Order: sequence, then C-alpha cells, then structure tokens
Amino acid sequence: MERLRVGDLTLAYDVRGDGPPMVLLHGAGERAASWDTVRDALAQRFTTYAVDLRGHGDSDWPGEYRHALIEADVCALLDAVGLSGVVLVGHSLGGNIGFRVAAHRPDLVARLVVEDVIPPWPRTRRVPPRPDRELDYDWDAVPALMGEASTRDDVAWDELGLIVAPTLLVSGGAGSHLPVEKVAEVVARIPDCVMVEIDAGHHVHRREPGQFLSAVLGWLAVRG
Repeated sequence: MERLRVGDLTLAYDVRGDGPPMVLLHGAGERAASWDTVRDALAQRFTTYAVDLRGHGDSDWPGEYRHALIEADVCALLDAVGLSGVVLVGHSLGGNIGFRVAAHRPDLVARLVVEDVIPPWPRTRRVPPRPDRELDYDWDAVPALMGEASTRDDVAWDELGLIVAPTLLVSGGAGSHLPVEKVAEVVARIPDCVMVEIDAGHHVHRREPGQFLSAVLGWLAVRG
C-alpha cells in the first residue's frame, strides 16, 4: 500500500495494473482489499487505484465520518496523484462518494460505475452489533455513515442530474435491500445512465464476480 498525506490525514491506496486509470472505492466497514475478487481481471486492462477510505484499513481513523468529508478526501487524493478522467467504481458507500465526485468534479470522472447504491434515503436498516474481534476499520464509521445513508437528502438526489459522465448502475436485484423504485429513479435522474441487474444481493462483485466483470468490462468496451 502507498500512503499519501492529504489535508489533515493520510490515505492509503494500492496500485496495480497497466492502462487507463480506474479508481475503486469500497463500502462501509470494508477496505481496498474487498475488490480482490475482481481486481486481477480489472488490472489487466486498467491501472487500478484501490483506496482505503478514511476510517478504514491503513488510512487514518480520524473519528469524523461524513459523505462530504470522504468526497473531499478522494478528490484531494486524485488531485495529488495527478489523476483525471478516471473510471470511478464505487460499491455502496463508495458509490455514494462516486455520485458526489462525478457531480461536483466532472473533470475527475470520465466513466462512473456504481454498485447497488442509491443516494441517502430513509430506510429502516438496523445497525449491526459491533463484531467481537479486532477490526481493520473504525467501528464508529459504520453507524455514522449508515445513519447518513438512511436520511433523506434531497440535494444529493437533485445533483444526480449534474453527472455528465456515462454511468452504469449494477443492481443486486431481488436480494438487495434497496427499494426497486428508488434504484429506477437513480437511472432516470442521471442524464446518461443504464442499469444491469445481477441477482446477487448487495455485494455483487464478491458473490458473482464473473457476472460483475462481464457487465462492467462489456459496458466500458462499448462506451470507450
């Protein structure tokens, strides 16, 4: 893992592969290694940058966790590394960060892939109990980010219309906890967005890596 001081914290990220830049953003309570099921295949075509978001993995655990802060971290990291026009791939929390970066910094994102995510919307999701083991992420990040993701944010929904990057939404299908009608609304609000449904639940790239890769790489091949 490489480490880079960005603002008031240090972020860790892992670089593999060769080709155009692809940035991978994980979900809450995970880390860059959560992409390992698909990473080798992606790295055959792209230079992949898998980031440990604040409070996760080898990045700093500052104790303050909000989508806006993580968005700022990611933008500052890409600026510092000298990346622009990337393929940005985000799962769950990482997808929400992807929405924000693509809307606010269109120069950074050429293509956007989001996996089983909608912008913050009221949902009755129970915060799981803290696992009884040593964690490789700050537990405080989980209830904070889950709480934010389950609170209505009309601005975030409206800003989907600002996304100019062609976008692929990979839905987890019937096994996902996301409301079907809200997933469809995301597709309708982003000017250039298509959806593919893979019946794998919330963690598509882990449970059905082959189908995930086929959908993402096939779409990228068509969209350039």
